[in-house]
Amino acid sequence: MIFNFLNLMFQIQVKEGVGPVFFVLVLFVAALFFFLDKARKGATFKIRKIAGLDAVNEAIGRATEMGKSILYTTGLETASHIATIASLTILSRVAKRAARYGTRLQVPSFDPIVMSLSQEIVRESYLEEGMIDSFAGDDIFYLTQEQFAYTAAVEGVLVREKPATVFLMGYFYAESLLLAETGNSIGAIQIAGTDAVTQLPFFIVSCDYTLIGEELYAASAYLSEDSNIISSLKAQDFGKAILWIFLLLGSIATFAGSTKFLSLLGASV
Repeated sequence: MIFNFLNLMFQIQVKEGVGPVFFVLVLFVAALFFFLDKARKGATFKIRKIAGLDAVNEAIGRATEMGKSILYTTGLETASHIATIASLTILSRVAKRAARYGTRLQVPSFDPIVMSLSQEIVRESYLEEGMIDSFAGDDIFYLTQEQFAYTAAVEGVLVREKPATVFLMGYFYAESLLLAETGNSIGAIQIAGTDAVTQLPFFIVSCDYTLIGEELYAASAYLSEDSNIISSLKAQDFGKAILWIFLLLGSIATFAGSTKFLSLLGASV
């Protein structure tokens, strides 16, 4: 029955390539429900340690002990960008810790919509911690949408306020090194995260910890330690494993001179 089902999925050719794509989608959705069901039954999932995320509590604690503030920037993209969305989820976790410890949190924003979202996220975090009276909306503020004007303004905040901890999370461009070096010059512990491949080298050499690519996306699940959320990561890993298997089989078939497997996938040969 299983083999008949697989054969049927491969033969669905509403248009070229739809069958295999639908087949992979079915597998991914099935894996997602499987891991969610295991999570509801009390299963725990292990994910590899990410040093940058393990250091979040340490970095916030350092600012608290020194009596200094935390500066958090969500990068230079709009609210629809995936890196910004990932950054906002991390901001929620950071804000909860900052509220719990009574540490000032500053969030200079590049985009006015992101600023509004940041204010609501931080406010909600303070409310959940029962520290709504300590919430300072003025510490989440809009600067400008000019790239280097924003960079200069954030650098000014860094130099004047001298925060003990700096989070650079989101999508960055040429300003990444300027921000990271300024933070480094004031002795702040810095945790950066971006999916901008061209900016990763600058963060790696200038910051204490750097989240690389998908580590930024996984941060919310990692910090929450919620099995229901982590189960979605396991499903993604399963989907990647399936894709790697297809790539491997396709490569072997190509070297062997066989085109049958590739034709099943709807690939041109």
